Amino acid sequence: MAIAESSRIGRGGELDTMKLFAGNAHYELGKRVADYLGVEIGALTSTRFSDGEIRLMVEESARGDDVFIIQPTCQPVNDTLMELLIMLDAFRRASASRITVVCPYYGYARQDKKIKPREPVTARLVADLIERAGAHRMVCVDLHAEQIQGFFDIPVDHLYAGPILGNCLLEEGYGEADDIVVVSPDVAGVSRARSLAEMLRAPIAIIAKRRPEPNKVDIVEIIGDVSGRRCIMIDDMCDTGGTMIMGAEALLKRGAVDVQVACTHAVLSGNASQRLQDSVISRVMVLDTVPIPSVKTFPKLHVLESAPLLGEAIRRIHLNESVSTLFRNWR
Repeated sequence: MAIAESSRIGRGGELDTMKLFAGNAHYELGKRVADYLGVEIGALTSTRFSDGEIRLMVEESARGDDVFIIQPTCQPVNDTLMELLIMLDAFRRASASRITVVCPYYGYARQDKKIKPREPVTARLVADLIERAGAHRMVCVDLHAEQIQGFFDIPVDHLYAGPILGNCLLEEGYGEADDIVVVSPDVAGVSRARSLAEMLRAPIAIIAKRRPEPNKVDIVEIIGDVSGRRCIMIDDMCDTGGTMIMGAEALLKRGAVDVQVACTHAVLSGNASQRLQDSVISRVMVLDTVPIPSVKTFPKLHVLESAPLLGEAIRRIHLNESVSTLFRNWR
């Protein structure tokens, strides 16, 4: 995502009443966002008591400041979520004027509705916890389901990674090719696939699937013509890799000549990295919304930066400017 240099104005300028902090979930991303904005990351110490409880201390005044906390609730999810809640309580008690949670990856989002008896709605539960702990605003990237925004009674800025993925593909010449098809791995992701297809001026295809149990996928049908085409399968996250691998195999059986994957969040649980590397998928494009340790990297993985998107959203929120105009060409 290309952002003009003129928008980067740090301390002593238009961002002088803003403070940026980052938890342990993805401190490196926090530093990259701070570099983009031209500000320093606020001083915060997060350690552990002997029994494992989180001990947190904000090392500088936040009174009257517009505070932004960068903390994706990624692996280990329970720890990163609890650290976020403790940070919120600390800044609320420190009299910050406004606290915005920048949560690129929103954990516990996959249970966003009650399907079977006695199931929880964890996406709503986490929203309640964050709001009750003191957040005034949320910033998320590619929520697992858009209706999660409605679980909050505070403003939510929902950012889209599609333009970053799409611009990368356009720079590589995919917008000029006539053999590209964008594939949604399920019916729920059709709007995301359609938006990318419009960027690339390509048709779309849909994989109809069912889940007999969590992290298990059965391919039922492929809707659309993929024969002789290069496929770009887009989704919000890559967890175990099973959906993408089975989808790619089904596409190749239908005559596709190549399958690439474009995902926002590289969760990569278990041995997902090895499975994807050994699969028929030729490339896996992701953003750095969650940390990707060296043991999870693999030759087919291509990581794109999310800091410019997050940094520009933070700048606009602080200055009360429009965030939605960042996605004028993304429907």
